[in-house]
Amino acid sequence: MDLHAVPAFTDNYIWLLRDRGGRALVVDPGVAAPVLAELGPTPPHAILLTHHHDDHIGGVPELLAHWPDTPVFAPEDARIPRATRRVADGDSIQVGPWRFTALAVPGHTRSHIAWHGEGLLFCGDTLFSLGCGRLFEGTAEQMHASLQRLAHLPDAPLVCCAHEYTLANAAFALTVDPDNPALRARIGQACSAHDAGQPTLPTTLRSERACNPFLRCDDPAVRAAAARRAGRTPVDATDTFAILRGWKDVFRA
Repeated sequence: MDLHAVPAFTDNYIWLLRDRGGRALVVDPGVAAPVLAELGPTPPHAILLTHHHDDHIGGVPELLAHWPDTPVFAPEDARIPRATRRVADGDSIQVGPWRFTALAVPGHTRSHIAWHGEGLLFCGDTLFSLGCGRLFEGTAEQMHASLQRLAHLPDAPLVCCAHEYTLANAAFALTVDPDNPALRARIGQACSAHDAGQPTLPTTLRSERACNPFLRCDDPAVRAAAARRAGRTPVDATDTFAILRGWKDVFRA
């Protein structure tokens, strides 16, 4: 599989998936220049968008200026003006040789979607390695449900997050769950990749289920950490998630 994380801005990734002929699928192009540099004159099969934030859609107009016939698949949201097809939860699309399904994962934004298929999960800003997105428009209940939906996808896809946040998230995850050997192994792997100048992504859903505290709100150690933070016993896993997300919002390593 020819999958490539293209750096953009300070810590974004634009994901490119190429077929055998070199044509690509482009996911969340916040800026056009690195995509144009990677693809040269070859038009992409399609552009997939996960949500409306400019660092995920800002490059679309320039890409369409170069390749006006390129289809753009996006969620139902008027804040994404250049979509050629709007998708809802469960809609499937065929782009080039690949088939993907849109999954509604509200929380970071109200209309956020993820794209799942071909052993891949393009999850935008919903799930990060060792972390998750901030709640800009949704509720803790929505985000926890969205993360659990992703955590229980059946084919353990590679997780293609849209930001290089792994090591920044690691400090918080260790504070919550310091005795987790899977977490320490993942941090060691991420440090090695970073030291070699390589992305820490994609990660695997299997790894995230083992070491991402936001996916493990039923785990006794994670619940105990949330209880210590809140000074009370969490009511349930959603309450544990809400405590963790609020804690992470103000956490400084």
